[in-house]
Amino acid sequence: MESFREIGARNSNWGRWGADDERGTTNFITADKLVAAAALVKTGKIFDLGIPFGDGGPQPGGGRINPVHLMSVTGQGQNFPGGFHFADDYIFMPLQSASQWDGLSHVFYDDQLYNGYPSSEVGPGGTNKLAIDKQAKGIAGRGVLLDIARLKGVDWLELNYVITPADLDEAASKQGVTVGSGDILLVRTGWRQVFTTTGDASQFMAGEPGIGLACVDWLHDKEVAAICSDNWAIEALPGETDDALPVHCVLIRDLGMTLGEILDFEELADDCASDGVYEFFFSAPVIKFTKAVGSPINPLVFK
Repeated sequence: MESFREIGARNSNWGRWGADDERGTTNFITADKLVAAAALVKTGKIFDLGIPFGDGGPQPGGGRINPVHLMSVTGQGQNFPGGFHFADDYIFMPLQSASQWDGLSHVFYDDQLYNGYPSSEVGPGGTNKLAIDKQAKGIAGRGVLLDIARLKGVDWLELNYVITPADLDEAASKQGVTVGSGDILLVRTGWRQVFTTTGDASQFMAGEPGIGLACVDWLHDKEVAAICSDNWAIEALPGETDDALPVHCVLIRDLGMTLGEILDFEELADDCASDGVYEFFFSAPVIKFTKAVGSPINPLVFK
């Protein structure tokens, strides 16, 4: 099997959009692609793909925790003219504890980030290059759902199932949809249901089905703008090699692809199976945290 470095070198987008580029494959979402995507809104249906941000989330603790919600003011004990009262609150959370974008400074190897920026750009105060706010105009456009779990006739794919290009092609063919330049690809594994049916964050985070390294060429050749999944790390884990998160390494560092993780596709997938429409307008703006390597999101699909 090829090493992830070989795959990354063959599919590298470094310099494709200039030496100073900090957006990567979202550059594929051009004005004409956006206009065409807007025409996909036909029925007015809206689907919310974000999971709840709260103490009941999927983080078992350790490096990441579920959001902590604190009330700073409840309105009690206030005595303003006219009976006015107000409440205020705070959230303390990792930026990548629930539905999220992985930014282009989130993962690197061999001391280099996407487009050749040195990894030293990332420090205790955040990142000076490839911060998530470089995607501030939003990641929006034509979305396509490929429902691999439904293709296989299961509620969710088994732990460590490696999705192949053949799986992606078969799903697209059966669903009557194509994937092309500038598309935002949604890959349903069903893995979100492992958490929603069991409530066991440790089981959900113990591993997952997801795409394999062979899908990198497929994504590169089709000029996919971003990829999202209902698992927590896009790729199958434990992985195909002994390397840590090799698909992350190649997609983020070499292709410059932003990754959307821990989304909920269940309502959308059921609707797509019902009406046979697997393309739609997708929008998931980042929150403009300066120097951050990721962002919470609440993606919306419009059909």
